This record gives sequence, C-alpha cells and structure tokens, in this order.
Amino acid sequence: VQLQASGGGLVQAGGSLRLSCAFSGRTFSAYVMGWFRQAPGKEREFVGATSLNGGILDYADSVKGRFTISRDNSKNTVYLEMNSLKSEDTAVYYCAAERTPRLSSRIRDSAYIDYWGQGTQVTVSS
Repeated sequence: VQLQASGGGLVQAGGSLRLSCAFSGRTFSAYVMGWFRQAPGKEREFVGATSLNGGILDYADSVKGRFTISRDNSKNTVYLEMNSLKSEDTAVYYCAAERTPRLSSRIRDSAYIDYWGQGTQVTVSS
C-alpha cells in the first residue's frame, strides 16, 4: 500500500488549506482513513477520521468545527479541508489507513494504523 499526501504549504492565520491523500495498492473502500499531525518537539496526534463510506466522521476537539474530512472512493483519495487555521495547527500532517470494517475510537491510537503516508508540512504564520 502507498499513501501519497499533498497540499501542504504556508498560509496566514485564518486562512485555509486542503490536503489530499492518494491511496493505492489495496481496496481503498476497505480502510478507515485518518489524519494525524506532529508538531516540532511533540508527539504525533490524531486529527480526524472517516468511516469506509464517509458517512461517519470523528474529529479531535482541537479541530472540530474548523476541519472537515471527506473521501472519494471512486478516486481512492481522502481529503482534509482546513479552515480558520491557527499557528498551533503548524505541523507535519500524515494520512493513515486502518484495515477495519468500521470506524471506532481505535483509529485515534497510532498503534492500530496499518499504513502511513509520508507527511506534508503545514505552516501557519501569525
């Protein structure tokens, strides 16, 4: 499996970015997809996740109401729409895949992730 994340960059506080993650090598619709991030000097943290068909979403409290996850199973791609960005959102963002039939809180634990993308840098200037 390969996960290719893209869309990161430099943005001013209050701005928006859209990250994409292209999945290949297995049946995309069989994987719960998530996003994590890691800021300098901090541990990797859960951002959000989507169920197999995109109908159920889960978000970290820190991004709820500002970030939106979606997936297009016809394009084998998961997205992270980030609005009202803050300086504390600065991090490397990773997409992640878990082979499981349903979305659960387990996706928040990186130990259960089957595959990781390479990461894309998001920098929010204040």
